[in-house]
Amino acid sequence: MNDQPEAAPTVVDARGTACPMPIIMLAKAAAGLSPGSDVTVLATDVAARYDVPAWARMTGHEFVGESETDGGALALTVRLRS
Repeated sequence: MNDQPEAAPTVVDARGTACPMPIIMLAKAAAGLSPGSDVTVLATDVAARYDVPAWARMTGHEFVGESETDGGALALTVRLRS
């Protein structure tokens, strides 16, 4: 059993930005995190729906899923791998 507390989820607030900013912000946040960390990008740019999974695939990370926030933004989650 792991007695370490889970790290708080990392959220990248890219609402109101357009491509390529959500991906640039995601990459910058991911660079400082450990493998196994989840990063959720909040985005209003519909292109992020395609760009975030593509970034995860091209960089060897796992796209976990997509949901919509109460405010109508996309919440796109990536799990970082080594």
